[in-house]
Amino acid sequence: MNQIRPIALCVFRNKDRILVFEGYDTVKGETFYRSLGGGIEFGEKAEDTVRRELKEELNVEVGEVHYLGTLENIFTFNGNSYHEVVMIHDGALVDSGLYAQAVIVGQEANGDTIHAVWKSLDEFGAGKSILYPSGLLEMLVSKRDKLDL
Repeated sequence: MNQIRPIALCVFRNKDRILVFEGYDTVKGETFYRSLGGGIEFGEKAEDTVRRELKEELNVEVGEVHYLGTLENIFTFNGNSYHEVVMIHDGALVDSGLYAQAVIVGQEANGDTIHAVWKSLDEFGAGKSILYPSGLLEMLVSKRDKLDL
């Protein structure tokens, strides 16, 4: 794809853990994790994107959402190159029972199954699990005290 894609992602916190979906790059043979959200549609605010994407993919309602910052993400996935401008948010899930679920299962628009799991920030970093987009871990660690992570 030869275009820049604007996306909105949201970090949902549960004590020292964040909710992420597990992905796999078949070309790299790499398991990775990413916060939930998706592509911003024309005329849609990033906060509304987060709400829509979580409803569509996991059938969950999102409560308060707060903007944290923006990251630029240039990457290769399954052998294809991508370029994203990523608006990162902090948010809360309306259904408090979701915070007790180890896995929340949903479905992408293309029919692929999504497995969202709670992972500690300490599980990410050099030699550990991979968190995308690049720069998100550093953003969250730098705001750790403010976010109570």
